[in-house]
Amino acid sequence: MTNDEQWIKTTCPRDCYDGCGIIVHKRNGEIFKVKGNRDHPSTRGPLCAKCAVSYNGVWLDENARLLYPLKRSGNKGGGEFERISWDEALAEIAQRFADINHLHGADRIYQTHYTGTCSVIAGEFPKRFFDHIGATEVNPDTVCNAAGHAALKYVFGDSVAGFDPRTARDSECILIWGANPAHCGPHVHKHWLREHGAKVIVIDPVRTDTAASADLHLQVRPGADAALAFAMLHVMRREALVDENYIKDHVQGYEEVLPSIECCAPEWGEAVTGVPVTLIEQVARLYARGPSLLWLGQGLQRQPRGGNVFRACAMLPALTGNIGKPGAGFYYLNDTIGIGGRGGGAPGYEKPRFNDGPALVSQMDIPDLLQDPAAIRSYVVWNCNPLASNPNQALMRQGLAREELFTVVIDCFMTDTADYADIVLPAASFLEFDDVCASYFHLMIGAQVQCRKPMGESLPNQEIFRRLARVMGLQESTLYEDDRSIIERTLRASGVRETWQELTEQGWAHVADEPLILWAEGRFATPSGKIEIASERAEADGLPRLPQATVDAEPADGKLRLISPAAEWLMNSSFGNDRRVIKMMGPATVTCHPETASGLGIGDGDRVRLSNELGELALTVCVSDMITPGALLVYKSRWPKMEKSRANVNVLCVARKTDMGESTSVHATEVTVSRID
Repeated sequence: MTNDEQWIKTTCPRDCYDGCGIIVHKRNGEIFKVKGNRDHPSTRGPLCAKCAVSYNGVWLDENARLLYPLKRSGNKGGGEFERISWDEALAEIAQRFADINHLHGADRIYQTHYTGTCSVIAGEFPKRFFDHIGATEVNPDTVCNAAGHAALKYVFGDSVAGFDPRTARDSECILIWGANPAHCGPHVHKHWLREHGAKVIVIDPVRTDTAASADLHLQVRPGADAALAFAMLHVMRREALVDENYIKDHVQGYEEVLPSIECCAPEWGEAVTGVPVTLIEQVARLYARGPSLLWLGQGLQRQPRGGNVFRACAMLPALTGNIGKPGAGFYYLNDTIGIGGRGGGAPGYEKPRFNDGPALVSQMDIPDLLQDPAAIRSYVVWNCNPLASNPNQALMRQGLAREELFTVVIDCFMTDTADYADIVLPAASFLEFDDVCASYFHLMIGAQVQCRKPMGESLPNQEIFRRLARVMGLQESTLYEDDRSIIERTLRASGVRETWQELTEQGWAHVADEPLILWAEGRFATPSGKIEIASERAEADGLPRLPQATVDAEPADGKLRLISPAAEWLMNSSFGNDRRVIKMMGPATVTCHPETASGLGIGDGDRVRLSNELGELALTVCVSDMITPGALLVYKSRWPKMEKSRANVNVLCVARKTDMGESTSVHATEVTVSRID
């Protein structure tokens, strides 16, 4: 027997800040082990625990993977399907789409997707097909981060050009507000946050692992973030720590917002935020003196006035000049390909637009829209599991059970949503085709290299839609563009010098040899070319002209505010079907502060029922001061079908929109708590 050994470098495409490098060890032609690339600048060793378990678990398990096209043979939600051929599956989809287009219009076909894979081709190519036929797109960011994007575009004109993480070597202070890289970017937390001498400050209602390891943690009350930003700005103004010259040259609206700042003394800040005056003053000084980096997390804007919170926080770099110089900058997300290609060249991925098409629809509208046969005739789900991730879970389930709704799900696994599909199509995994990954934190491009043939009859997303376009007789050439052409164009546009062959040998490449100092030219993509604290565009959109020092109202009598951040063992809902991951997570819990627990008459280990107008969820109590008094913590993204209750925290979460971006305000859900004897 031969012992043929092979090691292939590839890249993790998960929705994570890390962008890790992977080594796939093959033995005798079969994948033996999936592990981290120790030479990769982000990974530097083993994969995070959840990826290490799942990539060597369900992702290689033929019994867990979808292998063939399936057609529903029983009731919706019953999970009863029969195997059919690709020809049969595509023919039925094509015919149903044609019928819907003829009788109702193609805009009654809704396609929903998100970050089941963040690779360039598989994550983007299917949108070409839907744009071409005139389908309605459910805006993916509205279940995650659209409010933050909308806010930063008002202020800076751009929400996806932050800072180059390598510039942290020149920083004196790193302020992380509403992000927990310990769960959402474990290698960023393990390596990047510890490789410099900067003071690390975390602002979060939860004492996360990131907060616990920081130099300072400001445990702000949920909904009081904007007020805290104003209180910090008051200290900076009072102690002459604002950068008057930078403001004069690059900021619009400072004089207008100044009266509001002067009203927000740190003593007021302590009263409304729960953060002591001494900490407000200490952090204001550390940040203002800089050079400082500001990381605005996606969790920060998932509240009713999340957009206003971001506009308030964006004043920190603007008024202290902590932007456009080494060791300074603000960050929400990085469009690595766009940043690397700022010197010119074709975009790495150009979204073709064949029809004007309907406006984007918010994910917050989907639970109600799914009830209406006149609104949605077909629901196509790819790269996501909305029955697990969307709010108002019971209404989502009710809508998906509509018999006349033609639902198609494309996935690697039989998700909760797939149980309600009429047709299920098996998607190939990231180990089974070539693609390109672009980190949204590190300014790096990674090669996603095919390590094995697709399992069963599964196909990459892009090939599925090429075949469907062909069955439907569509003629547009960009619907059939091959993978290699897209890869080569992406590499040219990204700024990396490597060819595809060179990239596969190295595994990764920075878009620039030295750290990039973003916004160094001091010109911003706003109408004025300046940072717009006072925004005429926001005003025209019916929003306040200036950021406001707001504080959310306290929950109604007898209710508590429920926060549902990312879990340590899950990546959104990815990995939620791996048995080892499920075992490591243990049973679902609700964490509450000792004061809260005492007032409710509950203790550690008790069983309680969380309830509101949408539903109820039974959980085990964990008493800890890691959450502020008056708030509850339940981690998101468990697969409902894997829970005894057949539900996760989204059965309680209201589909309430934020102040801008029509995004989720999931962290403002209110519930009552009752003990289960």
